[in-house]
Amino acid sequence: MAESLTYIAEIFKSVPKKIVISKPTSSAEYIRVVVVKKEKYYQIEKYTEKQVFHENLPADKAEEYCAGLLDGSFRQLNAWTDNKEYALSVSKKGKMLFNSRNAVNECKATTEHNRKKNYILNEGDDIPALRDMGIFTKDGKVAAPMQDKFRQINRFVEIIDDELKNFSDREITVIDFGCGKSYLTFILYHYLTEIRKINVKMTGLDLKKDVVEKCNATAKKYGYENLSFEVGDINGYKTDGGVDMVITLHACDTATDYALYNAVKWNAKMIFSVPCCQHELNSTMSSENFSILTNYGIIKERTAALMTDAIRGNLLECCGYRTQLLEFVDFAHTPKNILIRAVKRGKTKKAEQYLSEVERLCREFSFSPTLLKLLKDDGLV
Repeated sequence: MAESLTYIAEIFKSVPKKIVISKPTSSAEYIRVVVVKKEKYYQIEKYTEKQVFHENLPADKAEEYCAGLLDGSFRQLNAWTDNKEYALSVSKKGKMLFNSRNAVNECKATTEHNRKKNYILNEGDDIPALRDMGIFTKDGKVAAPMQDKFRQINRFVEIIDDELKNFSDREITVIDFGCGKSYLTFILYHYLTEIRKINVKMTGLDLKKDVVEKCNATAKKYGYENLSFEVGDINGYKTDGGVDMVITLHACDTATDYALYNAVKWNAKMIFSVPCCQHELNSTMSSENFSILTNYGIIKERTAALMTDAIRGNLLECCGYRTQLLEFVDFAHTPKNILIRAVKRGKTKKAEQYLSEVERLCREFSFSPTLLKLLKDDGLV
């Protein structure tokens, strides 16, 4: 690692804009790693066959991380600065070959390619919420400090768009639980009506009266006739009509469970949820067989949070939803980075297995999750 670190230190002195680490060995966890320079850090993109995982590191840590990858996991590294291209390769016998060359055109081409990436929401689109958020400037350009946030919002819209491609109805009813200031609600309304050309009835729900009044005034200002906001609690909220899509972002602790329960009870076709503040299982978690997971506070907290979402995923599967837990860092920069995407498909033969797995986990760790209780009491599992 010492030799690779010497070469990579030279590369980082030139402030690389992009690094691609490739040619994985049989021991590599990923098939490719891409490192991209941001304003204050480097974004690490770790690719598997089906997924990509993100991590942000300061320059010194990114330097060490790249060097570590060439110590047995990968055999090739290419890096681009404003005017140079670097290449570092490792032979099967461990010999390192390092060279550099002037590459002004290549670097510009790479930068231009990144800038022209196709999004669902694009620069110059008339999206009032993005202007009010400061993401778009007055002339419709993405403000320089807002590039990451713009990409993150597009990522969320893409996750929804992936499922709407299979949605044939031209009308859709959407409930957004815990909508808060609702910028994302306004953006989704624009996407559904202006891009997807779907007739939408969308309702945002929040506990704060002043927030709801402001959101209704904003919807009126934007001319969003079928978007309204109501004061209400997720627990006990009722609707007379059918619901096609339920969205819940940052519903704290068990509020996410009540939102998911309502979505299942309404037989919602699609559910998109980013949980937050998962304290419930952490407060009761104990185990004789796996006390190693409960001995250390931070490990216990993170394990309980992951188990919370694993239980939610299984229970949604048990209720007839094809469920995915996706890595997602949203535009509010929450430390929680899992998005639950569930699409109704009908119960499968594995429903009992999903439930059995939840119950075994609950017995082992003394869990009594709210969502399980709500679904059982209503006879939904």
